[in-house]
Amino acid sequence: MGAQKERLAAEYLKARGVTILEQNFRCRQGEIDLIARDGEYLVFCEVKFRLGTEMGSPEEAVGIAKQKKICRVGDYYRSVHGLKQSTPVRYDVIAIRGENVSWIRNAFPHQYR
Repeated sequence: MGAQKERLAAEYLKARGVTILEQNFRCRQGEIDLIARDGEYLVFCEVKFRLGTEMGSPEEAVGIAKQKKICRVGDYYRSVHGLKQSTPVRYDVIAIRGENVSWIRNAFPHQYR
């Protein structure tokens, strides 16, 4: 089901003018669900899905440890692709509750080790 929800999130972003660069980017540091371009921003997106609220909201599932991992993978991605430190970066969360999709732009700041 995760891959299906990630495809849904990618289509949602594309419909809003965002260019998807990578899906399920993996490296030794971890994995990022979606990497995209939104205007000047390089966007690292975490996709979270919940059927109901018993387990909390999808966005609550992106805690500090997950944020740090996403940032480490993002740093690696920029390094491998020769992108400068000055490249504007944003960390977004796509929260899916049942059939409802929410796009939380700039969901968290860069987390340093």
